[in-house]
Amino acid sequence: MTETPILAVEDLVVRYRGQHRETIALNGISFVLGRERLGIVGESGSGKTTVGRALLRLLPPRTEVTARRLDFAGQDLRALDEAAMRNIRGRRISMVLQDPKFSLNPVMTVGRQIAESYRVHHKASRKEARERALAMLEELSIREPGKVFDLYPHEVSGGMGQRVMIAMMLVPEPALLIADEPTSALDVTVQAQLLTLIDALIRRRGMALLLISHNINLVASFCDRVMVMYAGRVMETCRAADLAEARHPYTRGLLACRPVVDETREELATLARDPRWLEAAEP
Repeated sequence: MTETPILAVEDLVVRYRGQHRETIALNGISFVLGRERLGIVGESGSGKTTVGRALLRLLPPRTEVTARRLDFAGQDLRALDEAAMRNIRGRRISMVLQDPKFSLNPVMTVGRQIAESYRVHHKASRKEARERALAMLEELSIREPGKVFDLYPHEVSGGMGQRVMIAMMLVPEPALLIADEPTSALDVTVQAQLLTLIDALIRRRGMALLLISHNINLVASFCDRVMVMYAGRVMETCRAADLAEARHPYTRGLLACRPVVDETREELATLARDPRWLEAAEP
């Protein structure tokens, strides 16, 4: 990668400390992200979401996060206090969570929530914030944005709710968008539409995207590179276009487990995990 990276992570370790035992959720994660689309794939529990939350310090109490390097746009995230991190969250790095039902305030209209997201990070009047929110809804191909602005979260569909979440995260104009399973609750047609919109928006803004998903087909078709995780470690990183030629047994196993519509199989493949994978994982 010739350009200066937006994000550089080296040896990221996350430990959850309980009363009686410690759980290592991430064990030596390293990657570099430029103005590109990087997909993180793996099974549930592999640590995908923890990567995004660790970057933004959105992990529960009694969590220890260490790294040799955690640089974002020239800033060392490890050295920032909580006040400085509040200026990073949303304004410079935004994160779209998986299910809008649990992320949107049920007693505020969706438009007011988008406008508030803008005003938190910019010195703007209510009128300007409303105009920016309406423009953002329109960019996300929402018909009658003025009408949708005044709706409450329970009055919008799952697909529209996810678009509202994306509007909230993009309206402050961040440099990096972390999207955690942004389409998992949507049907295939809506998934494609939403990803096309996200792609157009991040390209117009020159942003970087970190897409977290268990859907390896989706990531392979949408992202520039793919990082495959297992048990808190990176097994393999490759160009999305070369994913079919991936060499690691875990990646090959994930690919083999995919159902194929026009192919008949007596039995769907299952993963045979090898403890030696964790010893030979990517540094």
